This record gives sequence, structure tokens and C-alpha cells, in this order.
Amino acid sequence: MVSDKNIIEGCVKGEREAFSNLFNKFSSIMLVICMRYCKDKAEAEDIMQEGFIKVFKSIKSFRHEGSFEGWIKRIMINTAINHHQKNLKHYYHDNIDNYQESFNTEDELEVAPDLPVPKEQIMKMIQNLPEGYRFVFNMYVFEGYSHKEIASELNITVSTSKSQLFKARNFLRKQLEPFISKKMQQE
Repeated sequence: MVSDKNIIEGCVKGEREAFSNLFNKFSSIMLVICMRYCKDKAEAEDIMQEGFIKVFKSIKSFRHEGSFEGWIKRIMINTAINHHQKNLKHYYHDNIDNYQESFNTEDELEVAPDLPVPKEQIMKMIQNLPEGYRFVFNMYVFEGYSHKEIASELNITVSTSKSQLFKARNFLRKQLEPFISKKMQQE
């Protein structure tokens, strides 16, 4: 296995083998990240390809502060966000004040964590989230962004970010109901 340091040095020198090693080492991880932001694998692959082009072009600027994988991941997330913003057809704001229900937006998705739900099924559920819900959910739950950061990145309000997360969680809970019912029947 080639070290990250050797890969970086080779890429900076323009060595094809280093580019190939970089892609082979990180592509599967980055594809999973991109798929969380996309409706289908083809779109995720396009975003990943665009992200790797950005990685290759900017690898000289990697400052060795933090992990190399984290740096690549950040580029992929930004590429997915940029892709989303370029392709946004209808932009709308949904104010959280419209919701009378009480909820805590700081809770992580804790929908029966002991349910035996296959990873592929969870990924499909996330991909089936409406686009706004999907981006906010991924950025908040998986990437650890605050609502203020999400609002800034997606050019929405903080309350829109909170309402999108709330709706995403409800959407996922509904998707998980068959698994919850099955588990209850087994008990």
C-alpha cells in the first residue's frame, strides 16, 4: 500500500501512477460520500469525477494540516454543494415558525438504533429524501455542520435549515416504520 505522503509527492510531480494510486485508494470512500448527496449512482460518479479533478489540480495547495482523506472529503462535499446550487431549479424558503410541533433540532437521528436495517437500504432512504432535506440532513448528521454553517453554505436561512432537518427526520422515520413493525412483531 502506497503512503499518502508518496501519493501526494508523486501527484505534485505529475506522475500518472500517483494519480492512479490516489484515485484507487480514495474513490470508493468518496463515492459513498457523493452518493449521500445524489439521487443516483451516475450523478454521484459525475460529482466524484469533478471532485477528483479539483483534487488533482489543487494538490499542491494541500498544507499537511489535518488528514489528506479529510481534505479530499471536503473537496467532494463542496463539489456536491456546488453541483446542487448550479442545478437548483426552484429555490424556496420554508420557515420553521410554520410548525407548531415541538422538536429538538440538536438531537441526532435516533430512530430505533437497534433496528436491523441493511446499509444499502439506509443509503437508498437517504437518496430518496427530497433534495433540500437530503443536503441539510447529510451536512448536519454526517458532516457535523451547524445550522448556521449549513445556512451559509446553501444560501438559506437558519430556520430553513432547521425545518429541512426536521422534515428529513420525519421522512426517514416513515421509511423505517416497516422495520419497526417487523421488529415489534418479533418481540
